[in-house]
Amino acid sequence: MGKMLNMVVDESGIGVVTIDSPGSKVNIWSLEAFEDFRRLLSELEIAKGIRGVVFISGKADNFLAGADLKMIAQIEDEAEAQKVLELFHRAFERLLAMGLPTVAAIHGHCLGGGLEFALACTARIAREGKATCFNFPEGSLGLLPGGGGTQRLPRLIGAGAVELILKGTSLTAAQALELGIIDRLVPAEGDLLGEARAFCEAIGAGTAELKRPVHDFSGIDAVAEAARSEFLKGTRGREIPGPLLALQAIGEGVKLPLREGLELEKQLFVKAVLTPEAKGSIHSFFLKGMTDRPQAMMSEGFVPLPLEKVAVLGFGTMGRGIVIDILRNTRLPVLVKDVPEALEPGKAFVRKILAGMAEKNRLREPVDTVLGRLTMTSEYAPVFGELDLVIEAVFEDLTVKKQVYGELSRVIREDCIVASNTSSIPITAMAPFVTAPARFGGTHFFSPVWLMQLVEVIRGETTAAATIDQLLHFASLIRKRPIVCSDNAGFVVNAMLFPHLLNALQYIEEGNAIEEVDRAMTRFGMPVGPIRLTDEVGIDVPYKALVGMGIPQETLKKVVAAGRFGLKKSGKGFFLKDGTVDPEVLPLIARREPHPRSEEEIQLGILTAMVRMGKDLLDRQIVADVRMIDAGMIWGIGFPADKGGPMKWADLIGLSRKLFGRNFY
Repeated sequence: MGKMLNMVVDESGIGVVTIDSPGSKVNIWSLEAFEDFRRLLSELEIAKGIRGVVFISGKADNFLAGADLKMIAQIEDEAEAQKVLELFHRAFERLLAMGLPTVAAIHGHCLGGGLEFALACTARIAREGKATCFNFPEGSLGLLPGGGGTQRLPRLIGAGAVELILKGTSLTAAQALELGIIDRLVPAEGDLLGEARAFCEAIGAGTAELKRPVHDFSGIDAVAEAARSEFLKGTRGREIPGPLLALQAIGEGVKLPLREGLELEKQLFVKAVLTPEAKGSIHSFFLKGMTDRPQAMMSEGFVPLPLEKVAVLGFGTMGRGIVIDILRNTRLPVLVKDVPEALEPGKAFVRKILAGMAEKNRLREPVDTVLGRLTMTSEYAPVFGELDLVIEAVFEDLTVKKQVYGELSRVIREDCIVASNTSSIPITAMAPFVTAPARFGGTHFFSPVWLMQLVEVIRGETTAAATIDQLLHFASLIRKRPIVCSDNAGFVVNAMLFPHLLNALQYIEEGNAIEEVDRAMTRFGMPVGPIRLTDEVGIDVPYKALVGMGIPQETLKKVVAAGRFGLKKSGKGFFLKDGTVDPEVLPLIARREPHPRSEEEIQLGILTAMVRMGKDLLDRQIVADVRMIDAGMIWGIGFPADKGGPMKWADLIGLSRKLFGRNFY
């Protein structure tokens, strides 16, 4: 591998170091990068005639993206963590000890350890542009800045650093200038390197007039406590170590001399990096990267066919959501078919959601322009013969599906891909209704479609690999995170939810209050408890699914028989409008022998059942990769990202080895 850092010294004595990780799209601090940095420092320490150094990136839109997260994820003990930290701190200390003026010339992403490096330089200059941004993402990774960020940023800009570090706020170059993080700004078309050289010379000559105010930190305790309270409100009281340790590092560190503050930061980083929350968060980051690139899930060598015309059958709740995502994320014309009375209400709803996006600047075009690509019909018009893809989102009834597919197959081309949005009917059961079943698969979206990132791409017994690849291509076009699975009752996410719900119902049947069961899971980090989730999606939905699977559940049977399909669906369910449990539902709960459980017992029981289901999905090869389960649960139902998904969480707490004798990862 070639050098990451290459220096050229110009005639004025300014050394220009180009940062360019060989074979990588981004510059990161890896073990090899630090080794190369040490080499560069050694060259600088013995070089003669160098009056200053400018650091600039050789990448198009990346300055330095921080530390290699794979390196961070592999840290298993304090000694290893200290070793990694010393790579940063010793390198930065050697740079500072030279006494040379150093300038970070920034274009593109300057993140985490990259920003910490820039802060260790004498000054910073940046070029405007869409790609140029500054932030500390460590909080979202269960960490805190460990290369001096919690100490140098507050000393540079004051107490405002607390919010930037805790929230990981992303700043443009102009915002960074306003806050004092950078010292100079170059226009998007300006000569960044030329300006940086001149800036470095001015610093050496003492004419640069750098603003380095001494900040008053007498009120830092109050600032940190307010930030802590706001953070805990956002996590509903869950204390995620990394961000809270970052607050401690800032609050206590700025009262100390810089060297002592840096030592405190090191100690707290070591604590954070070894926590399950950090391990889980970093795992979720890699899952995000995997699902960001559906192309990587496609068969090797697959070349997607062009998608030029798409149709959605059904303009109900799910059909509307699918139409919204196609319209806002692509420029594809969309044809929607339903009965005449469903068309205008459907369009009005789509307009309403798009208008809301436009108000928040989340729509790239005017609403009328976007809607101009929508065509509605109640008949199988000749245009169906021009379609490349049809998404079926009609009523969940096998008889209805059979009729729809029979009619559709007579009017579409033989190479047109057909996909069902079904949540409960097996893909394999519907495939015989479609001419050329190899071109038929599943795309199970989650509601509301335009807010939920996940889509399950389902392979039936007769689905061709090229069909799955083409559906993954479609998912990438509409900016969804896909997971791929084989046909299965509940596919992946709902299959994982069945034991989640069944155990929760068992616990309330054993005398544990509905509120206690739901609270146990929200305190674990789930967005809603299992009983409330059931109420919101419609109590009859999981009940019908369980009946179809031959699984008896007396409480659901009684509640559904009483016409309670959920508060939103039928006006009655488990809960009242004020969020409290409806007392009229309590007599419908089937009673078992009383068995009071603690919050921890409820959590472990429900989650263990979920993990066992995940193991079953792997054993039956419903999924070929355990990451599909964890990604599905994080982006399908909001499983807490700091846990890394249920399967990674089981590994982290030792449950996998206890249950199965080995880890999933």
